[in-house]
Amino acid sequence: MNAFEKIYKVVSSIPKGKVITYKEVAKKANTNPRTVGFALHVNKNPLQIPCHRVVKSNGKLAKGYAFGGISKQRKKLENEGVGFKNGVIEPVYFYKVK
Repeated sequence: MNAFEKIYKVVSSIPKGKVITYKEVAKKANTNPRTVGFALHVNKNPLQIPCHRVVKSNGKLAKGYAFGGISKQRKKLENEGVGFKNGVIEPVYFYKVK
C-alpha cells in the first residue's frame, strides 16, 4: 500500500461530526503532514474520502481546501454538527484514530 492509499484509508475512517489533524493522519499513515495535504488536495473521490474532516493542529481550517475553499469546508463540518468557537474547532470534535 502506498502513502496515498494509507492516507485515504485513515481519512475514510473519520466519522461524521468529527475531525482529525494532518499531523495525526501522517502519524497513522507513516508519512508527513505535507504529504497528507497534497494527497487530500488531489483526492479524486471526496464523497468516499472525506478530506473536509482534516484540519490544522491548532483547530483551524487550512486555506487550501480544494473543493470550494475554506467557507465550503466549514459549512460541510457545521452541517455534520462540528462546533466552532472563535473560528477554531472545539476539542470535543477531534477524533482519535485507533
